[in-house]
Amino acid sequence: MGVYTTIDPATGEEFARYQEISDAELDALIGRSAAAYRSWRTTELAQRRAVLTRAAELHREQADELAKLLTLEMGKPIAQAKGEVALVASIYQYYADNVEEFMADELLKIKGSGTAVVRTEPIGPLVGVMPWNYPYYQVARFAAPNIALGNTIILKHARNCPQSALAIERILNEAGLPAGVYANAFISSAQVAAAVADPRVQGVSLTGSETAGAAVGAVAGRNMKKSVLELGGSDPFIVLEDADIDAAAAAGVVGRLSNGGQACTASKRFLVEDGVYDQFVEKFVAGMAGWQPGDPTSPETKLGPLASTAGVEELDELVQDAISHGAEVLLGGKRPDGPGAYYPPTVLAGVTPKMRAFSEELFGPVAVVYRVDSLEAAIDLANDSPFGLSSSVFTTDQQKADRAAAALEMGMVWVNSTSKSSPDLPFGGTKASGIGRELANYGFNEFSNKKLVRNPKGQ
Repeated sequence: MGVYTTIDPATGEEFARYQEISDAELDALIGRSAAAYRSWRTTELAQRRAVLTRAAELHREQADELAKLLTLEMGKPIAQAKGEVALVASIYQYYADNVEEFMADELLKIKGSGTAVVRTEPIGPLVGVMPWNYPYYQVARFAAPNIALGNTIILKHARNCPQSALAIERILNEAGLPAGVYANAFISSAQVAAAVADPRVQGVSLTGSETAGAAVGAVAGRNMKKSVLELGGSDPFIVLEDADIDAAAAAGVVGRLSNGGQACTASKRFLVEDGVYDQFVEKFVAGMAGWQPGDPTSPETKLGPLASTAGVEELDELVQDAISHGAEVLLGGKRPDGPGAYYPPTVLAGVTPKMRAFSEELFGPVAVVYRVDSLEAAIDLANDSPFGLSSSVFTTDQQKADRAAAALEMGMVWVNSTSKSSPDLPFGGTKASGIGRELANYGFNEFSNKKLVRNPKGQ
């Protein structure tokens, strides 16, 4: 049986180890989830709201303790870890505040006599498969709306953040969630497939790589289960000649380096119009150089280690492949010696389609800059990617911003801003970046039954 392990990426020291559960234990867990669903689905909304509100309060009350776990398990700088906990609290509170509105009956305007109403109802136990880069946030945007809706959840977290996974389960139990409504499960990929195929389970949500998404989506499809897949991204950051270059460069640094660059919505490809290319690159490279890796437990640190040495190796492979094929290194580009999963801020230019960095996701503090001669060229290059998650456009011309927003093949477009998350904004992409949406009312409805009640003689 496999293990889930806490290893400090800043030092390589192991702190905790947990064994996977057996197939029999998983079967029993699914049974408890199915039994809990039968009562939770009919629980008064006031009680569901109270649980969600208390979960938000507990995140705020225990913010320091929860943040330290993120720093320990995946190297997130402590100030950013506290920011993640605050965001999670806002998500639980958002669904507490809006569940009644989201579940209200919709009276349809119909031809003929009588009434037609669409009711929003839960569908049953769900499996969640979540990653390590935002251990609390990724879970909250799946769990909060489905707990509010009346579904139950079996959550398989990433292998390198087991203590964060257990903390989520503990918080929800302390908030008053009945036993079986939310259950952490230390299980294998094979057990995930078995759980999704189980007739008691009605859907699956995965945030992770496109390889993992394809595997889980295939199992869901074979078994006629609903799936939401939030996958990778190679987000373009377009800078036009009329942009505020100082603001764009500063935003680009934050968009590329926050969370160590380990975010699907991080700004990764910088497409800069020719007239301001040199000016932008100079400011951008200088800003990137100012974020040197440091101790993630220090409040002053903005860039910590990557989450694992394996992540460093994968990132460095892409960088060295680009360099070997002629890419220009404007900053960094060399893996440091010494302990810890550290990688320096890196900026590459001259990346071409023959290099892996052109089409593969750079999951770490590495940016690629491109010179383009027009907005149309920037849009063409932005769309020349298997991914379609988020994007940024920096311009002072609203008409150009509107043209870009209409033409970009992305799930999200941000104007004069990097991509940010908020409970009231839908999150998701297109193409290889996934299927479905999370957050806002869109996330609430993904795993709901929209039941039509038609009464031809009703009033």
